[in-house]
Amino acid sequence: MPGVYVLVEHDRGEISPAAFEALTAARNLGQLLNEPVSAVFAGVFDSIFQTVCAEYGISDGVILASPLITDYGPELWGQALSQLCRERKPSVVMSVGTDKGNEVLAQASARTASPFVANCIQVQQDDGWAITRTQWGGSLLEDVRVSTEQVYLSYAHHAIEPEPAPLAGDVDIQTIEVDLDPSLTRTLVQERAGQAEGATLSTASVVVSGGRGVGSADAFAPLEELAEILGGKVGCSRAVTNNGWRSHADQVGQTGTRIAPEIYIACGISGAIQHWVGAMASKNILAINIDPEANMVTKAGYAVLGDLHEVVPAVVEEIKKRRGIA
Repeated sequence: MPGVYVLVEHDRGEISPAAFEALTAARNLGQLLNEPVSAVFAGVFDSIFQTVCAEYGISDGVILASPLITDYGPELWGQALSQLCRERKPSVVMSVGTDKGNEVLAQASARTASPFVANCIQVQQDDGWAITRTQWGGSLLEDVRVSTEQVYLSYAHHAIEPEPAPLAGDVDIQTIEVDLDPSLTRTLVQERAGQAEGATLSTASVVVSGGRGVGSADAFAPLEELAEILGGKVGCSRAVTNNGWRSHADQVGQTGTRIAPEIYIACGISGAIQHWVGAMASKNILAINIDPEANMVTKAGYAVLGDLHEVVPAVVEEIKKRRGIA
């Protein structure tokens, strides 16, 4: 049946925050095209799939079930999604452009011989599809026109603000058994490394980052203290990881983690384009730097021109004073 089909990204049944962006974008696109929206969930797990669909105004849900889907596997998920799309022939198949979203849509689009346009920020139907998407990590906008009956789209991560529907409605959930090739389990997740509980760099509401101007690994201590007081996480620039001061897992940027906190505090960071790409989705940016011409300073909404080694401890002390922390 025609319509918009949206992949709901999850980790063993736990809905990914990116899925809320996808559901919001799908609902908006369905309204624009005047077509129904269906949410698609791969694998059978104890989840809140139906509840989430209702919350975001999606009345139709499809669970793609197979005993082979015991975890995330891009080839398995892609083959399952392609089977659904060949049968129902939706106009649009979409996700958010996370690693998972892009992987699965690339697999499914190739199997159905349909075009896939990644990292979109605007989609319109006008004698085909008129699409604007980001390229080069967000530093370039590209206008694309696609003439096809079925198109696969991923929306740029953090380009859509998740927004539940005004009123939750009823949801019809259908489970479809898919016939998958056992050899595709070769890309199924087998094990995971442990991860600390709580917010991650990509989900934290406050991120305090340091660049080359911090000077050393030990000099990150005041940044760690500031992040702790604010309930945030510490990030860094590529120069810091290159110097071995912090792990690559802390790197913000095109080749690191893309963030979208309520506030990003950039300390001693010049703001090269690769770093800016990872930080530009931040709601507010405060730059602390001695160089008024630094790219991060000129792009930031707020800036403190001064030595971070003096400014950051002063900010920490003022917060402690106002909160009555000894």
